[in-house]
Amino acid sequence: MPRPPISLKARALKYLSSREHSRLELARKLTPYAQEGDDVDALLNWLEQSRFLSSERFSESLVHRRAARYGNNRILSELQSHGIEGEALSELKSGLAEDEGARAAQVLRRKFSAPPADAESRAKCMRFLQQRGFSHRSIREALDTAWADQDEMDA
Repeated sequence: MPRPPISLKARALKYLSSREHSRLELARKLTPYAQEGDDVDALLNWLEQSRFLSSERFSESLVHRRAARYGNNRILSELQSHGIEGEALSELKSGLAEDEGARAAQVLRRKFSAPPADAESRAKCMRFLQQRGFSHRSIREALDTAWADQDEMDA
């Protein structure tokens, strides 16, 4: 005997139990399963009131997952694509800006084992970090400091 279809509320809770979702992302996932008479917006409002759905938690989760690999530009762009805007975005932006240079240096050290020897390899390092969404300031800082720590340890 086939199982009865899963309700929209149960499906939403299933999605939220695996990881945090933004309101926009969850609405996109639930809309194809909405039956006639189902109100996705009302369900999302209930989930927010019940604290199952939180844009703050989603933002923190996404930043935590992406910060070790990507720059501020890429992370903020992804947050905006998920519908996070306004004051929450500006707070995250200021928090991320503090350590972007150090994160860029870590990403650079993981990818390249030695400092660039010539202008061509330096440009390659810069392009790599730029594609990851790091700012020009943090790229310059990373190139200056990425292997300086390693030199101190070797001495």
